[in-house]
Amino acid sequence: MAIPSEINVVAALYGNRFVTQEVPSRSFPDAGMTAVDAMRLVAEDLALEGDPGRNLATFVTTWMEPEAQRIIADNLHRNFIDHAEYPRTAEIEQRCIRMLADLFHAPGETTGARTQGSSEAIMLGALSLKWNWRTRRQAEGGSTEHPNLVFGGDVHVVWEKFCRYFDVEPRIVPLQPGKYTIGPEDVAPHLDENTIGVAAVLGTTFTGHKDDIVGINDLLVQVKQERGLDVPLHIDGASGGFVWPFLYPDSPWDFRLEQVRSINVSGHKFGLVYPGIGWLVFREVADLAPDLVFTENYLGKTDATFTLNFSTGSAMVLAQYYNLVRYGREGYTYIMRNMQENARALGDLLEATGRFELIGRDEEQLPLVAFLLSGEQAYNEFDIAWQLSAERGWMVPAYTLPPDAQDITIMRALVKETMSREHVDTLARDIEEACRTLTAKGGAHESERAKMVTGPGH
Repeated sequence: MAIPSEINVVAALYGNRFVTQEVPSRSFPDAGMTAVDAMRLVAEDLALEGDPGRNLATFVTTWMEPEAQRIIADNLHRNFIDHAEYPRTAEIEQRCIRMLADLFHAPGETTGARTQGSSEAIMLGALSLKWNWRTRRQAEGGSTEHPNLVFGGDVHVVWEKFCRYFDVEPRIVPLQPGKYTIGPEDVAPHLDENTIGVAAVLGTTFTGHKDDIVGINDLLVQVKQERGLDVPLHIDGASGGFVWPFLYPDSPWDFRLEQVRSINVSGHKFGLVYPGIGWLVFREVADLAPDLVFTENYLGKTDATFTLNFSTGSAMVLAQYYNLVRYGREGYTYIMRNMQENARALGDLLEATGRFELIGRDEEQLPLVAFLLSGEQAYNEFDIAWQLSAERGWMVPAYTLPPDAQDITIMRALVKETMSREHVDTLARDIEEACRTLTAKGGAHESERAKMVTGPGH
């Protein structure tokens, strides 16, 4: 509907015309508006969003330093793929890859790529597994018709998406009550000549723990020696790849292990960069299937690429490099230890209530607290998550675990860089108060339960 010009004039003087007018939402608008009106329209919509500072479900970075934000803002217009026009950005990508390869103990020259988060990195890494397997099978004169990939039920859903999209049989190891990661005894029965690889998780989104990567690697070494099957191991370090090197530097999970051939990590999680930036790093150049690499002449320069997308922004690549040189090993270690200390403090406070049982707190773990109710209550974990959100605005997810542990419901509070000790103490008090409220009213109402979000977040 057209807005009378006099209303536009008055709104320009005294405020936002959308205070009383319906915002454009159903059809393409006939006319535009002033930049101020457009800015206020969007800002007022976003004012209704949740507070990222209280979102303990997301692994994604929600704060960066002002200097990093300036780098991002100054480079939002720069297309990363245009290496001929922006050669320094391409060089900075390679610096990041070399630094990550060093962090992950690559034995020599390697290769990799920036990606749109770990999802693209996993797709590319798994494609390389499949194509390298196909090359091996063809050299042996074997069939290439039935590839399979082995992983546990503790993986991110992107692994199942890869199998569906690229015609690979998923051999998923189910979880068990009290056992929420996988080890060599789980993997062994699923290996055969059609196995393109095994994926192991470093820091699951469900409980924050890692698969028995050393045990799985030892199994694959044994299988290679005894059965002649060279099955590579890919590490899904989406969350843990920026945690284990600093909290558990002596814990082997990376290229120190013989069968680990590729690793993905999310820069926008514990790499402390805004979304979306991920990384894929290979042990050696030979681990990247050569048929995945495209050589193209674009805008006057010949480039070799092997990403799934084409145009993408440069800003987060530059922001990742900023963080790597800004923090270094010392800075990342300091930040990760602070988060770990606050996670332990939150765990202590929850245990002290007598209401909760913590999951695997004495094991190597991401800086988070995974917990569930102990004993019988008139309410459940979903009720607590709802009440906590309704009363105090905290977003602490409750969810059931994957099969065959689907009867177990847990909660998870991710303790990130921006969560101070005061926040920890306040959250613990708010959880206790939510439980008191639920005790008094007998759990959440069915209408409330129908609105609950029941996923583990990303």
